[in-house]
Amino acid sequence: MKVKQESILMKGTRSVERAREDFPILSTEMNGRPLVFLDSAASSQKPISVIQAINYYYREQNANVHRGVYALSQKATDLFEMGRRRVRDFINAPSEKEIIFVRGATEAINLVAQSYGGHFFREGQEIILSQLEHHSNIVPWQLIAEKKGMQIRVIPVNKKGELQIEILEEWLSENTAIVAVNHISNALGTINPVREIIAKARNFDVPVLIDGAQAMAHGPVDVQELGADFYVFSGHKMFGPTGVGVLWGREELLEKMPPWQGGGEMIHTVSFEKTTYNELPFKFEAGTPNIAGVIGLSEAIAYLGEFNFEEIAVYEKGLLDYCVKKLTQIPGMQLVGTAKSKASVVSFLVDGLHPYDVGIILDKMGIAVRTGHHCTQPLMEYLGIPGTIRASMAFYNNREDVDRLVEGVAKAQMMLS
Repeated sequence: MKVKQESILMKGTRSVERAREDFPILSTEMNGRPLVFLDSAASSQKPISVIQAINYYYREQNANVHRGVYALSQKATDLFEMGRRRVRDFINAPSEKEIIFVRGATEAINLVAQSYGGHFFREGQEIILSQLEHHSNIVPWQLIAEKKGMQIRVIPVNKKGELQIEILEEWLSENTAIVAVNHISNALGTINPVREIIAKARNFDVPVLIDGAQAMAHGPVDVQELGADFYVFSGHKMFGPTGVGVLWGREELLEKMPPWQGGGEMIHTVSFEKTTYNELPFKFEAGTPNIAGVIGLSEAIAYLGEFNFEEIAVYEKGLLDYCVKKLTQIPGMQLVGTAKSKASVVSFLVDGLHPYDVGIILDKMGIAVRTGHHCTQPLMEYLGIPGTIRASMAFYNNREDVDRLVEGVAKAQMMLS
């Protein structure tokens, strides 16, 4: 039965046009120039409300959670668990028991691979990934595949950077252990047809994990409507702090999975003869958690809840279109990844110029972009390129940022040609 929580989203009380004012770092300088930050796909900037929430916790509320009878510990526990409820509401999970706090999407994927995979995977089975995956959604599956004697199959992409998911009709079978794909490509910005992938996998009762690290800042995610079995994301890519993230999983699957790490909090009773484990979600949260990180993530969700995601989507699409239009006016410009459905990420090359050299010159002009393979080496090898220059935008960017980028690329071209 689908459960609908009271949404904290789509209030629309704040204007996207003024969001930039909420991010203090965007009014600073870099190398003597006003900062243009175009690397949100790596890690987004933080609004003042998130910074203040973390600061206030350490100044006024610092205590360990779930363990103290004194008031300060109870207050910290209440704030921590309020963060769990906010995440539940944010992704419309049926239960807060399904919200597992981890260090980030990488740890969440490793947890599923080692716990679910270690328990359920069998020798000779296949794991299906895609050509667009970040290393964090490749290596954990390679580790468990090698341990179990399994094979990995990779969904290819076309020249536009779109997944050729029709091949799933041939590959999916009762021998498929899991499908693990990202929601949005960090390297190309491709928005993948995850609902269609999940539906195809459902026909064979194959579980699906979605890496949502790049998706959470760009639009609402309803895990019940989506239909996946696991969904993972990181706080630092959605205006929250680093070192905290979320694994959502179906309760019936999480209940069957053994603990991944041992220590405090994840236990019920301990003796030298036998240990019994705590209930969900604490079974997977060994040790003192990143309390300040969860409080910061909670505040980031509350901040996002003050905007209308439809307005954010329209604004970012406008920025993407403007950026593509301006960049393609530069001679020798080569866009990498031109999928029909894209987030606000533009990867490109300039004929005759190495991405690293362009990135260095842009940095001297106060413009922060990412250069290299973007932790997607298999994708870059598949495309036959060493890497790209990547400009990834959020709703705190504007057209002036794009104009500065275009000006900087043109200057780099003039200096390096």
